[in-house]
Amino acid sequence: MAKILPLLLVFLGVAAGIGTGYFLRPEPVLEAEVTSPCGEVQAEGESLDHSDEDPEASTLEYVKLNNQFVVPVLDEARVAALVVVSLTVEVSQGRKEEVYFREPKLRDAFLQVFFDHANSGGFRGAFTNSNNMTVLRKALLETAQDATGDLVSDVLIMEIARQDV
Repeated sequence: MAKILPLLLVFLGVAAGIGTGYFLRPEPVLEAEVTSPCGEVQAEGESLDHSDEDPEASTLEYVKLNNQFVVPVLDEARVAALVVVSLTVEVSQGRKEEVYFREPKLRDAFLQVFFDHANSGGFRGAFTNSNNMTVLRKALLETAQDATGDLVSDVLIMEIARQDV
């Protein structure tokens, strides 16, 4: 009896999970109606392509670099803060894989820019003011273009945060 009870509980748990999944599954989408990621509904034969709104948007892709950058901010030879930055690079349509192929080189170059920016005091005080961010963006773009040629057309800072230690 002691061996049957655990097996019975496992069986009941699996059956309950299958039943719940069956009853809570999403309803199928009708073939005549397609919904875009933005929630717009398209009737059959109608196109959700909005490329005529912004011609440049259809020729660009945005590639989010896989990991965040962590930059130490030193004060008198000790770590006073850590800055965490997430970047996305803008490339021509169809060149996304090239970015992933060259990502180690890009990350190394970007880290050097961040270290130089931190050592020059760029992450102290009001580090997100427009002058500091403009200098940082310009340095990141120049470095990306030096490292990859014409692959990267812009560098976007998606997230930036400083944690004082």
